[in-house]
Amino acid sequence: MQKNITSLGALNWDDLKFFLEVARTRKASSAAKRLAVDYTTVSRRISSLETSLGTLLFEKSRNNGFVLTAEGQRLLGSAESIESTLHIACEQVSGSGVALSGHVRMGCTEGFGSFFITPQLTHFTDIYPAISVDILPLPHFISLSKREADIVIALERPEHGPYVCCKLCDYTLRLYATQEYLDRHPPINRIEDLAGQPFISYVDDLAFSPELLYLNNLLPGVHANLRSTSVIAQYVAALQGRALAILPCFLAAQDSRLLPVLENDVNITRQFWMYCREDLRKLKRITLLWDYIREVTELNSPLLSGETPSLRFAE
Repeated sequence: MQKNITSLGALNWDDLKFFLEVARTRKASSAAKRLAVDYTTVSRRISSLETSLGTLLFEKSRNNGFVLTAEGQRLLGSAESIESTLHIACEQVSGSGVALSGHVRMGCTEGFGSFFITPQLTHFTDIYPAISVDILPLPHFISLSKREADIVIALERPEHGPYVCCKLCDYTLRLYATQEYLDRHPPINRIEDLAGQPFISYVDDLAFSPELLYLNNLLPGVHANLRSTSVIAQYVAALQGRALAILPCFLAAQDSRLLPVLENDVNITRQFWMYCREDLRKLKRITLLWDYIREVTELNSPLLSGETPSLRFAE
């Protein structure tokens, strides 16, 4: 495509919204779903923007979808800054009702997202009914750069990026079994008694974080009869009474069917980190949810550390 000089008047700023969604999803069909339009509309708007700018923004591939060109990469940063500035400007000039509305998408690890964050969010949306929240409790990495989420809670602190980050909390994992399992197997009074016991654990080569590979580090040589990429699947399997599992206390302690085994000897501590993009952190709805999650996490430190089985909610 031949480059030309583009006047601001020839540029349709609304096309940038379509550009951003295609850049983040790499598929016109996925962008169309997120924008609630059809595929042809997305394709037309991208072509219009490329014509206005006189340059190709995407290389289109059957295998890789829409891949940003060098010019597209340069436009992406500027377009995201414009998007964030518009959001902030709208909040500043609008009433408090507008500032306390909108949509937030939160990504989280599967177990914490399902058993802790989701119950807390039902209370948050009661307090702020005009703010809608998507919760993504997924057993894999969630990308902020692709805007898959606005806020992420992860096992590891991001190494780089334009992010605001805080340590959310420590949490404890312990070894759990059902009473049925303990009744059917030899007594477990010390670490050495775990030799030969069946375990449930992660699939080592598919674990999305090395922080999850605690079984072999804690108990070298133990054998996991059943493995899964999902901590919820491990929890459900442990309830069948056929094997032991290392599970987070915030998940297992809430279920009276699971009993801690060697709780003074098997104690693993991990951390959760919460982060979001610097530009989004200034938005009121992001601030409200960020502060709420920090408050209820601190409130539930006894559950997270395994001192109590009860989930508490902010009043």
